Amino acid sequence: MVDFNSVEKTHNNNEKHEIKHEDQTKKFWPYGWWKLMDDYKIGVIPLPLFIIAGILIFAEVLVTGKLPSEIVVMVVTCAFFGFLCGEIGKRLPIVGKMGAAAICATFIPSALVYYGILPTPVVQATTKFYKDTHILYLYICCIIVGSIMNMDKKTLIQGFLKIFGPMVCGEIVGMLVGVGVGYLLGLSPFETFFFLVLPIMAGGVGEGAIPLSIGYASILGMEQGEALGRVLPIVMLGGLTGIICGGILNRIGKAYPHLTGNGRLLPASEDEQIINKTAKTESVIDVTTFASGVLLAAILYMVGMIGHKVTGIPAPVGMLFAAVFVKLVSGVSPKVLSGSQVVYKFFQTSVTYPILFAVGVAITPWDKIVAAFTVINLIVIVCTVVSLVTTGFFVAKKLGMYPVDAAVISCCQSGQGGTGDVAILTAAERMELMPFAQIATRIGGAINVSVSLLILGNFLV
Repeated sequence: MVDFNSVEKTHNNNEKHEIKHEDQTKKFWPYGWWKLMDDYKIGVIPLPLFIIAGILIFAEVLVTGKLPSEIVVMVVTCAFFGFLCGEIGKRLPIVGKMGAAAICATFIPSALVYYGILPTPVVQATTKFYKDTHILYLYICCIIVGSIMNMDKKTLIQGFLKIFGPMVCGEIVGMLVGVGVGYLLGLSPFETFFFLVLPIMAGGVGEGAIPLSIGYASILGMEQGEALGRVLPIVMLGGLTGIICGGILNRIGKAYPHLTGNGRLLPASEDEQIINKTAKTESVIDVTTFASGVLLAAILYMVGMIGHKVTGIPAPVGMLFAAVFVKLVSGVSPKVLSGSQVVYKFFQTSVTYPILFAVGVAITPWDKIVAAFTVINLIVIVCTVVSLVTTGFFVAKKLGMYPVDAAVISCCQSGQGGTGDVAILTAAERMELMPFAQIATRIGGAINVSVSLLILGNFLV
């Protein structure tokens, strides 16, 4: 009598043996090579391509003694070093989960430049590329437009109206705490406020430190270079503290999910959730849709540029208002909106660390950051930023907002302008908040600088 169970087991064993034998006969090329491509990555770059990119960069430098600053070479260079530094930060114990990737992607290149470790041709080419192309503006406009187009109209309006509450309260408390701590440490309130606290909340370098230095030179009779030398390190160190706070808030959000909207400031109603889910399901993305999303972001940025020439409002802020207007009046089709969202996702995942590397090389002076590392400065800066962020957290909670996400915006109030927003939101893993971060950084910083200089001028007169 035939034992069918035994026959079936034998058949299965033979089949498994054949599959195993087939796997063993697969040679390294191309199957092993493909496995390396798919299973091992540095950032978003497959490990074999990452190694090849590094070899090509250093071969070009060694053979020719220079590195072209053209976009093709710079894409490879910034991607190689940016994701390498980011990967180092991610793998650090404890701090790797608190924003160390963004810190390392920005400040390791800065240190390598200062100590002469990064090859000079790489430094020169990266700096020229960053300053000639203004690539950061393309990044910011794609992030802003994509995140705005991803919001429902009601949340967009309520978010912009409500965010000013945590911002204003946070700044007031942060200023009072900073000046109070400085006074307890032996600093005068005048010196603490104008040379420590205000630079932190001034909106970065271009819109903050430089206008402050010009104002101080005019009102206090200082040399602008001297004033900038005192203000700039504080801006950098405040931004670094903001990045760390952003990483900590991300961990809080993961530990207590009810405190965060994971990139949303306000809870969505059930109807809005259904609409958003349906829109995402029905959207079909192709190459032309992606291209339309990029073009939409670029066009809106040009609107912001023209608005800057007419009104003096910073171009990113003008672009932000234009994007909000387009969203509110349904100025583009759902398909183009979905294209903008894909553009946002692409830049968020694939361009952030290369951008931070370029920022670290081109405009982050390591010596000035180190100069600010005095015990008194550190205590005042940390107390100011922490009180600013903590106040934003609790005020937002009272207003019915997600406190973690609102507090991330408060972190951006201490950021290094647009580059600081990128680093802080990267550390917090909430790039969707870029529109609100730009409001906090640029508009909040401009108001702080203008009002403070006005008071300073009248006080001395």
